[in-house]
Amino acid sequence: MPLSKMVDKADKLLRQKRVMPLDGGRYNVIGDHGTYIVQVSPTGSLSCNCPGFQSKRRCSHVAAVLILREIKKGKG
Repeated sequence: MPLSKMVDKADKLLRQKRVMPLDGGRYNVIGDHGTYIVQVSPTGSLSCNCPGFQSKRRCSHVAAVLILREIKKGKG
């Protein structure tokens, strides 16, 4: 998926409030094809249990969490 499309999908997930923080650096993300968990490691790297991330190491779910964390950091 082109980066611009992934960012657009991430923005849509955030606007529709489909990204919810959980405990332990985890986020529940309701995608178009299922609900996935994005995990932030202690070192700050992110991973997702969706098929796209498993095969390509990037996805709109991780992008949405990255954007959300940057927004919250800016407000903090």
